[in-house]
This record gives sequence, C-alpha cells and structure tokens, in this order.
Amino acid sequence: MWRLFVLLLVGSATAGPAERDFTIINKPKVVGGVEAKPNSWPWQISLQYTYVNAGGWGVVCGGTLITPNWVMTAAHCVDFDDGSIYRVALGEHNLFVYEGTEFYRDVVRIIIHEEWTGSLAKGFDIALLRLAQPVYDSATVQAAALPPAGAILPSGFPCYITGWGLTEDRGDPSPVLLQALLPVVDIPTCATNEYWDYYAQENMICAGGDGMLAGCNGDSGGPLSCQVNGVWQVHGIVSFGPYICNIYKKPTVFTRVSDYISWMKNTMNLNGGA
Repeated sequence: MWRLFVLLLVGSATAGPAERDFTIINKPKVVGGVEAKPNSWPWQISLQYTYVNAGGWGVVCGGTLITPNWVMTAAHCVDFDDGSIYRVALGEHNLFVYEGTEFYRDVVRIIIHEEWTGSLAKGFDIALLRLAQPVYDSATVQAAALPPAGAILPSGFPCYITGWGLTEDRGDPSPVLLQALLPVVDIPTCATNEYWDYYAQENMICAGGDGMLAGCNGDSGGPLSCQVNGVWQVHGIVSFGPYICNIYKKPTVFTRVSDYISWMKNTMNLNGGA
C-alpha cells in the first residue's frame, strides 16, 4: 500500500523539494487516463509548495475547492513539519503553460483530521486548507458539490478520477490534467483477501481495479467526481493505491467524503466560517 504522491517542479526553485524524504511514498497519477477538456473539472486544484527564499514552486498533490475559502485534500499531503509554504492553483490545465485562466491563493491555515495517525489503513486521510482570499465561482472555477452525510454509492457506479500524476508506473507526471473512469467497488468486496483485505475500511471508497485505469503518484488529495441525479458531486479524496499503480483487483482507494461532512462543517465554522 502506497500513498499517491509526486513532486513536479513548476518554477525555478533551487532548493527545497529534494530536502524531503520520499523513499517510502508512491507517486500517483491517472494511469490510462485521457486529457480532460480544459476547466471541465472546475473544482480541481493543484496543491503546490515552496520554502522561504526557494525561488519556485513544486506540485505536491491535488485537491478540491469546496467553498470560496476552503480546499479539501488528503492529510498525508500536508502532514510534513518541514517549513513548507503552500498555495493552491485554480483554473489550471497545463501546469507548464500560461493559459490565462489560472490564478493562485496562499494557504493560511491547515487543519488535519484529529484522528489521522499517518496510517493509511486507519483512514481519516483528510485535511482542510483555509485560503488567504476567497475564490468566487466563474466560468472556469467553481466550488464542488459534496454528497449528503452518510451517502454510499453502489458497486459499479461510474466516477471519474482527475489529476496530474504519473501516467504509468514509474513514468512521468502529466503536464495536463487527465481523467479516467473508475467504477466503484463496494467495501464488502474491496475488503476481501483478493482485493485490499483489512486496508479497506468503511470510511473509504474503492474504485477501479481493472488493471488498466488507476490513480498513481501525484494524484493524492484530488477528487473522485460522480454524477448523482444529474449533479456532479465529489465523493472521494485520493488516498492510496498499490506500489505498481495499475494492478488487477487493487482499486485506487479514496477517503469517503460523506463520512466527514459534519467534521468539515464544524471545522470551517470554528475557523472563520465557510
């Protein structure tokens, strides 16, 4: 089991990214995905970081804009106590090309779920990021709709993973946003020995596992988007996958957003409101 995490330089940083130890962290991407239509997933953000006087930015994870002031991502994307300074990029498509739709917001507060222990097998892989200035809906950037508390999608329900992660195991990250269709695998199935066994918990969603399409390094923290009754909702946060990203019967595993609706509401209310 490995985190879906990757580093991609988008600036001229001369120090910082190499200082982290990524030896036990897998680098996730959308394996087998296709290029998304620019800004067709308007809640998708790119989480980026730097250090004081570093002179550039590295891409560390994905995430989801959920209100004008808050972004949702995976706890394991931001649990490094190493002096990182974070920002989110919104309206992005090609990370290396200025397209006129992208802009940035500094992160001023990071709140990790209090039950996150660093163990992906226990779940609670969720964090909220407070932005320095609000973001308002536009033609290219919109806050995501979230599912009702406790909502569980049936096995086979079609959802999409999106991200800039690796496009094949040990390959290169994608400069453009990719998408891939990943049907849901119900937890009773995902928790069997031939799937994820005890790593699959009720507070997670499994999706994919056909051996061809999968999340991979660099996709961590990004959304699993599912159209329910005609409305796109973000039901999952990319959490982990197998060391070799696309393995048959090893679906990509997501934090189940519907289990944390109350926690997110309370957290935002206690920290400046939504």
